Amino acid sequence: MRLRIIAVGARQPAWVDAAVEEYLKRIRAPWRCELNVIEAAPRSATRSADAARDKEGEKVLAAVKDRERLILLDETGKSFGTRDLANRLERLSREAPDLALLIGGPDGHAPAVRARAIESWSLSPLTLPHGLARVMLVEQLYRAQSVLLGHPYHRE
Repeated sequence: MRLRIIAVGARQPAWVDAAVEEYLKRIRAPWRCELNVIEAAPRSATRSADAARDKEGEKVLAAVKDRERLILLDETGKSFGTRDLANRLERLSREAPDLALLIGGPDGHAPAVRARAIESWSLSPLTLPHGLARVMLVEQLYRAQSVLLGHPYHRE
């Protein structure tokens, strides 16, 4: 399965980049996982948040490949326990092995992006800083893979 995390917003603290890189290195075949970053659109007094969100949405849709199934990360999405997430990823890998997981910009996901998505998942009902969402997502992907492979990383 090929997983692409598409994250809006380029600059993150060094600890975020280090943690994401560490978990990306841990994910192994048959999964491949990468992070693609899209620059957030500028916000100003003359440019509304909706306009910036829509501009980010255009960039996101241009980055999503035709073969990829798009899944939004959003606090209103479906919540999973670790084993449920592992099982969902396993089912998706059989149906369509290319997934794009989207962490939106500061104002969420554009309507056009929501329309393209097959699902919406929640990492937490809390609103998370984008860097923390990146770390949590890639750690949970690694954890889900370790569950499926019977690796002892996940303990219950």
